[in-house]
Amino acid sequence: METVAPLKEITDVIRQNGSSSFDFCYQCGICDVVCPWNRVRPFSMRKIIRQAAFGLTEIEGEDIWRCSTCGTCPQRCPRGVNQIEVGMSLRRIATEYGVFPDSVAPVVTVGASLRAEGNPFNMERSKRADWAEGLSVKTFTEGMEILYSPGCYLSYDPRMKKVAAATAKILNKAGVDFGILGTKESCCGESIRKTGNEQVFKHLARENIKNFIDLGVKKILVSSPHCYHSFKNEYPEFNVNFEVVHISQYLQELMDEGRLEPAREFEKKITYHDPCYLGRHNKIFDAPRDVLKSIPGMQLTEMAECRENSFCCGGGGGRIWMETPKGERFSDLRLKQAVDVGAEVLVTACPYCITNFTDSSLGLEQGRAIEIKDITEIIAEVI
Repeated sequence: METVAPLKEITDVIRQNGSSSFDFCYQCGICDVVCPWNRVRPFSMRKIIRQAAFGLTEIEGEDIWRCSTCGTCPQRCPRGVNQIEVGMSLRRIATEYGVFPDSVAPVVTVGASLRAEGNPFNMERSKRADWAEGLSVKTFTEGMEILYSPGCYLSYDPRMKKVAAATAKILNKAGVDFGILGTKESCCGESIRKTGNEQVFKHLARENIKNFIDLGVKKILVSSPHCYHSFKNEYPEFNVNFEVVHISQYLQELMDEGRLEPAREFEKKITYHDPCYLGRHNKIFDAPRDVLKSIPGMQLTEMAECRENSFCCGGGGGRIWMETPKGERFSDLRLKQAVDVGAEVLVTACPYCITNFTDSSLGLEQGRAIEIKDITEIIAEVI
Protein backbone atom coordinates (compact mmCIF):
# COMPACT_ATOMS: atom_id res chain seq x y z
CA MET A 1 0.00 0.00 0.00
CA GLU A 2 1.35 3.41 -0.95
CA THR A 3 1.57 6.03 1.75
CA VAL A 4 0.14 9.17 0.19
CA ALA A 5 1.29 11.52 2.93
CA PRO A 6 4.06 11.04 5.51
CA LEU A 7 3.08 9.01 8.56
CA LYS A 8 3.90 11.86 10.93
CA GLU A 9 1.74 14.29 8.99
CA ILE A 10 -1.40 12.16 8.97
CA THR A 11 -1.20 11.05 12.59
CA ASP A 12 -0.29 14.55 13.79
CA VAL A 13 -3.10 16.21 11.84
CA ILE A 14 -5.60 13.75 13.29
CA ARG A 15 -4.32 14.36 16.82
CA GLN A 16 -4.32 18.13 16.33
CA ASN A 17 -8.01 17.91 15.51
CA GLY A 18 -8.79 16.18 18.76
CA SER A 19 -8.92 12.67 17.38
CA SER A 20 -6.19 10.86 19.25
CA SER A 21 -8.91 8.43 20.30
CA PHE A 22 -7.86 6.16 17.42
CA ASP A 23 -5.07 5.03 19.76
CA PHE A 24 -7.75 3.29 21.86
CA CYS A 25 -8.99 1.11 19.00
CA TYR A 26 -8.34 -2.60 19.51
CA GLN A 27 -9.92 -3.64 16.20
CA CYS A 28 -13.00 -5.38 17.60
CA GLY A 29 -14.94 -4.54 14.42
CA ILE A 30 -18.19 -3.44 16.10
CA CYS A 31 -18.10 -0.26 13.99
CA ASP A 32 -18.25 -2.39 10.84
CA VAL A 33 -21.11 -4.48 12.18
CA VAL A 34 -23.35 -1.47 12.96
CA CYS A 35 -22.39 0.72 9.98
CA PRO A 36 -25.33 1.23 7.57
CA TRP A 37 -22.97 0.95 4.61
CA ASN A 38 -22.63 -2.76 5.24
CA ARG A 39 -26.33 -3.13 4.50
CA VAL A 40 -25.73 -2.00 0.90
CA ARG A 41 -22.07 -2.78 0.13
CA PRO A 42 -18.82 -3.86 1.86
CA PHE A 43 -17.18 -1.09 3.88
CA SER A 44 -14.77 -1.12 6.82
CA MET A 45 -14.51 1.78 9.24
CA ARG A 46 -12.28 -0.48 11.35
CA LYS A 47 -9.79 -0.60 8.47
CA ILE A 48 -9.81 3.20 8.09
CA ILE A 49 -9.10 3.65 11.80
CA ARG A 50 -6.25 1.13 11.64
CA GLN A 51 -4.70 2.77 8.59
CA ALA A 52 -4.99 6.20 10.20
CA ALA A 53 -3.09 4.99 13.27
CA PHE A 54 -0.15 4.05 11.03
CA GLY A 55 -0.38 7.00 8.64
CA LEU A 56 -1.24 4.69 5.74
CA THR A 57 -4.60 6.16 4.73
CA GLU A 58 -5.31 6.20 1.01
CA ILE A 59 -6.67 9.74 0.83
CA GLU A 60 -7.26 9.51 -2.90
CA GLY A 61 -9.86 6.75 -2.49
CA GLU A 62 -13.61 6.99 -1.85
CA ASP A 63 -13.67 5.17 1.49
CA ILE A 64 -12.79 8.17 3.67
CA TRP A 65 -15.77 9.99 2.13
CA ARG A 66 -18.39 7.28 2.70
CA CYS A 67 -19.13 8.02 6.36
CA SER A 68 -22.45 9.83 6.75
CA THR A 69 -21.48 10.77 10.34
CA CYS A 70 -24.68 9.08 11.52
CA GLY A 71 -23.14 8.53 14.95
CA THR A 72 -23.95 4.84 15.24
CA CYS A 73 -20.39 3.55 15.62
CA PRO A 74 -19.17 6.07 18.26
CA GLN A 75 -22.33 5.25 20.24
CA ARG A 76 -21.50 1.52 20.21
CA CYS A 77 -17.69 1.62 20.44
CA PRO A 78 -16.53 -0.07 23.69
CA ARG A 79 -13.26 1.91 23.66
CA GLY A 80 -14.60 5.43 23.09
CA VAL A 81 -13.06 5.91 19.64
CA ASN A 82 -14.53 8.94 17.85
CA GLN A 83 -14.67 7.65 14.30
CA ILE A 84 -16.38 10.79 13.04
CA GLU A 85 -13.56 13.08 14.19
CA VAL A 86 -10.95 10.75 12.70
CA GLY A 87 -12.81 10.74 9.39
CA MET A 88 -13.13 14.54 9.36
CA SER A 89 -9.40 14.87 9.98
CA LEU A 90 -8.62 12.62 7.04
CA ARG A 91 -10.97 14.65 4.84
CA ARG A 92 -9.17 17.82 5.91
CA ILE A 93 -5.93 16.33 4.61
CA ALA A 94 -7.57 15.36 1.32
CA THR A 95 -9.09 18.84 1.01
CA GLU A 96 -5.73 20.47 1.67
CA TYR A 97 -4.16 18.39 -1.09
CA GLY A 98 -7.14 18.92 -3.40
CA VAL A 99 -7.73 15.19 -3.76
CA PHE A 100 -11.37 14.43 -4.54
CA PRO A 101 -12.74 11.24 -6.19
CA ASP A 102 -15.28 11.83 -8.97
CA SER A 103 -18.26 11.06 -6.73
CA VAL A 104 -17.05 13.62 -4.19
CA ALA A 105 -16.10 16.36 -6.68
CA PRO A 106 -19.40 18.28 -6.19
CA VAL A 107 -18.24 19.40 -2.72
CA VAL A 108 -15.65 21.64 -4.39
CA THR A 109 -18.39 23.58 -6.18
CA VAL A 110 -20.49 23.57 -3.01
CA GLY A 111 -17.63 25.09 -1.03
CA ALA A 112 -17.22 27.89 -3.57
CA SER A 113 -20.96 28.57 -3.57
CA LEU A 114 -21.09 28.69 0.22
CA ARG A 115 -18.34 31.27 0.33
CA ALA A 116 -19.78 33.38 -2.49
CA GLU A 117 -23.54 33.18 -1.87
CA GLY A 118 -23.91 31.62 1.58
CA ASN A 119 -25.75 28.55 0.26
CA PRO A 120 -24.72 25.25 -1.41
CA PHE A 121 -26.93 25.65 -4.50
CA ASN A 122 -25.13 28.54 -6.18
CA MET A 123 -28.37 30.51 -5.89
CA GLU A 124 -28.38 34.27 -5.48
CA ARG A 125 -28.26 35.48 -1.90
CA SER A 126 -30.82 38.12 -2.85
CA LYS A 127 -33.41 35.34 -3.32
CA ARG A 128 -32.94 33.71 0.08
CA ALA A 129 -36.14 35.14 1.56
CA ASP A 130 -38.33 34.63 -1.53
CA TRP A 131 -40.04 31.67 0.20
CA ALA A 132 -41.60 34.09 2.70
CA GLU A 133 -43.42 36.31 0.17
CA GLY A 134 -47.07 36.76 1.12
CA LEU A 135 -46.70 34.87 4.42
CA SER A 136 -46.60 37.81 6.85
CA VAL A 137 -42.99 37.12 7.77
CA LYS A 138 -40.99 40.07 9.09
CA THR A 139 -37.29 40.82 9.02
CA PHE A 140 -35.79 40.21 12.45
CA THR A 141 -35.20 43.28 14.59
CA GLU A 142 -33.74 43.53 18.06
CA GLY A 143 -36.25 42.73 20.78
CA MET A 144 -38.18 40.10 18.84
CA GLU A 145 -38.94 36.87 20.69
CA ILE A 146 -37.47 34.49 18.12
CA LEU A 147 -35.09 34.48 15.18
CA TYR A 148 -36.33 31.83 12.78
CA SER A 149 -33.47 30.38 10.74
CA PRO A 150 -35.00 28.10 8.07
CA GLY A 151 -31.62 27.07 6.62
CA CYS A 152 -30.54 26.59 3.01
CA TYR A 153 -32.84 23.80 1.87
CA LEU A 154 -36.01 25.45 3.19
CA SER A 155 -34.97 28.73 1.61
CA TYR A 156 -34.18 27.48 -1.89
CA ASP A 157 -35.38 23.92 -2.57
CA PRO A 158 -38.89 23.93 -4.13
CA ARG A 159 -40.06 20.94 -2.05
CA MET A 160 -38.62 22.24 1.20
CA LYS A 161 -40.05 25.76 0.77
CA LYS A 162 -43.39 24.16 1.66
CA VAL A 163 -41.94 23.27 5.06
CA ALA A 164 -40.77 26.84 5.63
CA ALA A 165 -44.25 28.10 4.68
CA ALA A 166 -45.91 25.61 7.05
CA THR A 167 -43.60 26.76 9.85
CA ALA A 168 -44.46 30.42 9.24
CA LYS A 169 -48.17 29.57 9.30
CA ILE A 170 -47.77 27.79 12.65
CA LEU A 171 -45.77 30.60 14.23
CA ASN A 172 -48.27 33.22 13.08
CA LYS A 173 -51.19 31.12 14.31
CA ALA A 174 -49.55 30.82 17.73
CA GLY A 175 -48.89 34.56 17.90
CA VAL A 176 -45.12 34.18 18.03
CA ASP A 177 -43.13 37.40 17.62
CA PHE A 178 -40.51 36.19 15.15
CA GLY A 179 -38.43 37.37 12.22
CA ILE A 180 -35.88 36.09 9.72
CA LEU A 181 -32.48 37.38 8.62
CA GLY A 182 -33.44 37.10 4.96
CA THR A 183 -30.52 38.01 2.71
CA LYS A 184 -28.21 38.22 5.74
CA GLU A 185 -28.71 34.54 6.57
CA SER A 186 -25.92 32.14 5.59
CA CYS A 187 -25.54 28.37 5.78
CA CYS A 188 -24.73 27.13 9.28
CA GLY A 189 -21.68 25.33 7.84
CA GLU A 190 -22.18 22.00 9.61
CA SER A 191 -22.11 19.78 6.53
CA ILE A 192 -19.21 21.48 4.75
CA ARG A 193 -17.22 21.11 7.96
CA LYS A 194 -17.87 17.37 7.88
CA THR A 195 -16.31 17.27 4.39
CA GLY A 196 -13.08 18.63 5.83
CA ASN A 197 -13.40 22.24 4.70
CA GLU A 198 -12.73 23.94 8.01
CA GLN A 199 -11.91 27.24 6.35
CA VAL A 200 -15.34 27.67 4.77
CA PHE A 201 -17.05 26.53 7.98
CA LYS A 202 -15.26 29.21 9.99
CA HIS A 203 -16.07 31.85 7.39
CA LEU A 204 -19.80 31.01 7.57
CA ALA A 205 -19.85 30.70 11.36
CA ARG A 206 -18.18 34.07 11.89
CA GLU A 207 -20.54 35.73 9.42
CA ASN A 208 -23.61 34.31 11.16
CA ILE A 209 -22.32 35.06 14.64
CA LYS A 210 -21.62 38.69 13.71
CA ASN A 211 -25.18 39.08 12.44
CA PHE A 212 -26.63 37.40 15.54
CA ILE A 213 -24.68 39.70 17.86
CA ASP A 214 -25.29 42.88 15.85
CA LEU A 215 -29.06 42.25 15.86
CA GLY A 216 -29.26 41.23 19.50
CA VAL A 217 -30.41 37.67 18.80
CA LYS A 218 -31.01 35.62 21.93
CA LYS A 219 -33.17 32.67 20.83
CA ILE A 220 -32.81 30.87 17.49
CA LEU A 221 -35.47 28.55 16.09
CA VAL A 222 -34.29 26.10 13.42
CA SER A 223 -35.94 23.54 11.14
CA SER A 224 -32.80 21.55 10.33
CA PRO A 225 -31.15 19.25 12.88
CA HIS A 226 -27.85 20.12 11.18
CA CYS A 227 -28.36 23.81 11.94
CA TYR A 228 -29.38 22.85 15.47
CA HIS A 229 -26.22 20.82 15.97
CA SER A 230 -23.94 23.49 14.58
CA PHE A 231 -25.45 26.48 16.38
CA LYS A 232 -25.76 24.62 19.69
CA ASN A 233 -22.63 22.45 19.78
CA GLU A 234 -20.10 23.99 17.39
CA TYR A 235 -20.60 27.76 17.53
CA PRO A 236 -19.63 27.86 21.23
CA GLU A 237 -16.09 27.17 19.95
CA PHE A 238 -16.17 30.87 19.00
CA ASN A 239 -16.97 31.86 22.61
CA VAL A 240 -20.65 32.58 21.99
CA ASN A 241 -23.78 30.91 23.29
CA PHE A 242 -27.28 31.34 21.94
CA GLU A 243 -30.45 29.57 23.00
CA VAL A 244 -31.14 27.16 20.15
CA VAL A 245 -34.45 25.32 19.72
CA HIS A 246 -35.47 22.81 17.06
CA ILE A 247 -38.96 23.23 15.64
CA SER A 248 -40.11 19.89 17.08
CA GLN A 249 -39.20 21.10 20.57
CA TYR A 250 -40.86 24.45 20.00
CA LEU A 251 -44.06 22.86 18.75
CA GLN A 252 -44.25 20.88 21.98
CA GLU A 253 -43.60 24.07 23.97
CA LEU A 254 -46.36 25.96 22.15
CA MET A 255 -48.81 23.11 22.74
CA ASP A 256 -47.92 22.79 26.42
CA GLU A 257 -48.53 26.54 26.84
CA GLY A 258 -51.88 26.33 25.07
CA ARG A 259 -50.75 28.64 22.27
CA LEU A 260 -51.25 25.94 19.64
CA GLU A 261 -54.02 23.34 19.49
CA PRO A 262 -55.09 20.84 16.81
CA ALA A 263 -58.50 21.79 15.45
CA ARG A 264 -59.15 18.74 13.27
CA GLU A 265 -58.29 15.08 13.02
CA PHE A 266 -55.57 13.46 10.95
CA GLU A 267 -56.90 9.98 10.31
CA LYS A 268 -53.88 8.30 8.80
CA LYS A 269 -51.37 5.73 9.98
CA ILE A 270 -47.94 7.32 10.30
CA THR A 271 -44.44 6.34 11.31
CA TYR A 272 -41.77 8.74 12.55
CA HIS A 273 -38.15 8.68 11.38
CA ASP A 274 -35.54 9.97 13.86
CA PRO A 275 -32.98 12.09 11.95
CA CYS A 276 -29.44 11.24 13.07
CA TYR A 277 -28.55 14.79 14.05
CA LEU A 278 -31.77 15.34 15.97
CA GLY A 279 -31.95 11.97 17.70
CA ARG A 280 -28.69 10.12 18.06
CA HIS A 281 -26.47 13.23 18.14
CA ASN A 282 -28.71 15.49 20.26
CA LYS A 283 -31.04 13.08 22.09
CA ILE A 284 -34.30 14.70 20.93
CA PHE A 285 -36.61 11.71 20.67
CA ASP A 286 -39.75 12.45 22.68
CA ALA A 287 -40.69 15.99 21.58
CA PRO A 288 -41.66 15.13 17.99
CA ARG A 289 -43.52 12.01 19.12
CA ASP A 290 -45.42 13.89 21.82
CA VAL A 291 -46.45 16.50 19.25
CA LEU A 292 -47.69 13.86 16.82
CA LYS A 293 -49.52 11.91 19.53
CA SER A 294 -51.46 15.05 20.46
CA ILE A 295 -53.22 15.04 17.06
CA PRO A 296 -56.67 13.41 17.18
CA GLY A 297 -57.22 10.40 14.95
CA MET A 298 -53.56 9.79 14.20
CA GLN A 299 -52.12 6.28 14.49
CA LEU A 300 -48.39 6.33 15.26
CA THR A 301 -46.48 3.10 14.69
CA GLU A 302 -42.74 2.64 15.15
CA MET A 303 -40.33 1.06 12.72
CA ALA A 304 -38.06 -1.66 14.11
CA GLU A 305 -35.04 0.67 13.98
CA CYS A 306 -36.07 3.81 15.84
CA ARG A 307 -34.90 6.31 18.44
CA GLU A 308 -31.21 5.60 19.29
CA ASN A 309 -31.16 2.82 16.71
CA SER A 310 -32.72 4.82 13.87
CA PHE A 311 -31.45 3.93 10.41
CA CYS A 312 -29.62 6.78 8.66
CA CYS A 313 -31.07 8.34 5.48
CA GLY A 314 -27.54 8.76 4.09
CA GLY A 315 -27.45 12.56 3.83
CA GLY A 316 -25.16 13.54 6.69
CA GLY A 317 -21.43 14.17 6.55
CA GLY A 318 -21.84 16.18 3.35
CA ARG A 319 -23.09 13.12 1.49
CA ILE A 320 -26.25 15.01 0.59
CA TRP A 321 -24.05 16.64 -2.10
CA MET A 322 -22.16 13.53 -3.21
CA GLU A 323 -23.09 10.92 -5.79
CA THR A 324 -24.50 7.69 -4.36
CA PRO A 325 -25.19 4.94 -6.91
CA LYS A 326 -28.63 3.39 -7.10
CA GLY A 327 -28.62 0.28 -4.95
CA GLU A 328 -26.38 1.90 -2.31
CA ARG A 329 -28.86 4.44 -0.97
CA PHE A 330 -29.77 4.02 2.70
CA SER A 331 -33.01 5.92 2.11
CA ASP A 332 -34.30 3.09 -0.11
CA LEU A 333 -34.01 0.64 2.80
CA ARG A 334 -35.56 3.07 5.27
CA LEU A 335 -38.51 3.76 3.02
CA LYS A 336 -39.15 0.02 2.71
CA GLN A 337 -39.15 -0.23 6.51
CA ALA A 338 -41.85 2.45 6.66
CA VAL A 339 -43.92 0.61 4.05
CA ASP A 340 -43.48 -2.68 5.92
CA VAL A 341 -45.14 -1.31 9.08
CA GLY A 342 -48.13 -0.23 7.01
CA ALA A 343 -47.56 3.52 7.30
CA GLU A 344 -49.44 5.83 4.96
CA VAL A 345 -47.20 8.77 5.88
CA LEU A 346 -43.50 8.83 6.77
CA VAL A 347 -42.95 11.83 9.03
CA THR A 348 -39.57 13.29 9.91
CA ALA A 349 -38.01 16.60 10.88
CA CYS A 350 -34.94 17.08 8.67
CA PRO A 351 -34.58 18.53 5.15
CA TYR A 352 -31.89 16.00 4.20
CA CYS A 353 -34.12 13.10 5.21
CA ILE A 354 -37.11 14.47 3.32
CA THR A 355 -34.98 15.08 0.22
CA ASN A 356 -33.54 11.56 0.25
CA PHE A 357 -36.84 9.84 1.06
CA THR A 358 -38.63 11.78 -1.65
CA ASP A 359 -35.99 10.73 -4.19
CA SER A 360 -36.29 7.12 -3.07
CA SER A 361 -40.08 7.17 -3.27
CA LEU A 362 -39.88 8.12 -6.94
CA GLY A 363 -37.69 5.14 -7.72
CA LEU A 364 -39.44 2.48 -5.65
CA GLU A 365 -42.79 1.03 -6.65
CA GLN A 366 -43.84 0.55 -3.02
CA GLY A 367 -42.50 3.98 -2.08
CA ARG A 368 -45.01 5.75 -4.28
CA ALA A 369 -47.80 4.62 -1.96
CA ILE A 370 -46.44 6.53 1.02
CA GLU A 371 -46.36 10.29 1.65
CA ILE A 372 -43.18 12.00 2.91
CA LYS A 373 -43.98 14.85 5.30
CA ASP A 374 -42.19 17.16 7.70
CA ILE A 375 -43.73 17.36 11.15
CA THR A 376 -44.60 21.04 10.58
CA GLU A 377 -46.63 20.16 7.48
CA ILE A 378 -48.77 17.81 9.56
CA ILE A 379 -49.33 20.42 12.28
CA ALA A 380 -50.10 23.18 9.77
CA GLU A 381 -52.74 20.89 8.27
CA VAL A 382 -54.62 20.29 11.54
CA ILE A 383 -54.52 23.70 13.27
